[in-house]
Amino acid sequence: MPRRSFDQLGELQRTVLETLWRLDKATVQQIADALAPDRAPAYTTILTTLQKLERQGWVSHKKSGRAYVYAPRHTRRGAGSNSVRALIDRVFQGDPGLLMESLLEEESLSAHDLERIRAMIEKRRKEIGDA
Repeated sequence: MPRRSFDQLGELQRTVLETLWRLDKATVQQIADALAPDRAPAYTTILTTLQKLERQGWVSHKKSGRAYVYAPRHTRRGAGSNSVRALIDRVFQGDPGLLMESLLEEESLSAHDLERIRAMIEKRRKEIGDA
């Protein structure tokens, strides 16, 4: 089964994966314990979700005693990059400039946000030798 982008995962799959990123590696029970007690799905539901995520290439497991310990196979940053690329392709016809234009027109950006974006652009320019 091919890996879907992070934003294409179901809500529970995203929640379980985010919990696993936070914990770095965990058993099903540790994930269940880390979820909000009043909203935690059943143990078997979490297990099934992890098995689906494993088939899709998002997590792997190793046996530790009687339990399986699950670990993410991709970083949060990598998942975000794939989702952003999919968004750029799907919504902005593959043009990252249109995404940035849309983001910069967003009224909720603070001066601090704009400064961070400027610093990231300058850093990237130096990395590619365009300074």
